[in-house]
Amino acid sequence: MRDYLFISDYRQNETCRESFNQLAMQVFQLDFRKWYNQGFWTDDYICYSYMDKDRIIANASINKMVVTAYGKEYKALQIGTVMTHPDYRQQGLSAKLMHHIIDQYEREYDFLYLFANDTVLDFYPKFGFEKVQESRFFLNTAELTKHPRQKSALRKLDGSNEADLALMQEFAHERIPVSTRLGIKNNPSLLMFYFLLAFPDEVYYVEEEDVIVLFSQTDRHLNIFDIISKRPFDVEQVVSHLIHADTNTIQFHFIPDNDNQNIVSARITEPHDTLFVRPFLFDDQQPILFPLTSHA
Repeated sequence: MRDYLFISDYRQNETCRESFNQLAMQVFQLDFRKWYNQGFWTDDYICYSYMDKDRIIANASINKMVVTAYGKEYKALQIGTVMTHPDYRQQGLSAKLMHHIIDQYEREYDFLYLFANDTVLDFYPKFGFEKVQESRFFLNTAELTKHPRQKSALRKLDGSNEADLALMQEFAHERIPVSTRLGIKNNPSLLMFYFLLAFPDEVYYVEEEDVIVLFSQTDRHLNIFDIISKRPFDVEQVVSHLIHADTNTIQFHFIPDNDNQNIVSARITEPHDTLFVRPFLFDDQQPILFPLTSHA
């Protein structure tokens, strides 16, 4: 391997930051600029990279998390944005970055985790990560539509609007975990990424419930990606403001805090992203689903 420069924690370095973004756009079609130009790249997100001259050629990032699960809190580290420029692959750069991150953080955190696509499923077990099967959660709306409730007007939020952006920031900083079964706390930076970049057209404020909901409706299927609230909420009450007469099923992209027998779970057999954990600390008899908006 050629002698490349190893660098990290360069969010204040404009040249490195822009080069990182160019690589992310090339590999993942992700443009971070709107996120970091507005000050949402914080110390919770740190890049570890190799540089050839003035260009970032490989990267693995860490995102510091607090994971709440079944009455316990865990200090967790999520690894993400693992990428190598096509001209520099097959040189072991990603492996070196992974070893560096594990060596630096494994004694400081309760566990490390990441999400991987199906092209690299054999890569992460080499570093002691265990593949974990997550679950999906669905609700048939038949019972809800039998007892319709007064709906609150939904206000679509626009990240380019100053007042809407301030509301998003307020909720990002003050939110409670979306679920007591498995949730994330104290990570406003990542949530702002989802507000501004991942779901810019799916952010709505439900005034009556005082919650922000990320959701989309496709045909008769409602996807609820996240419910952001500053206090405990009734998930069915929130859902009642989102469904239409033709809504048939709802999929929650988190574990809903509700004992409604109509909410069913099923193991994900063909995930878009596969969860890997090191070490695995959870009860494998309990369903696992990290909230979608916790994926870094």
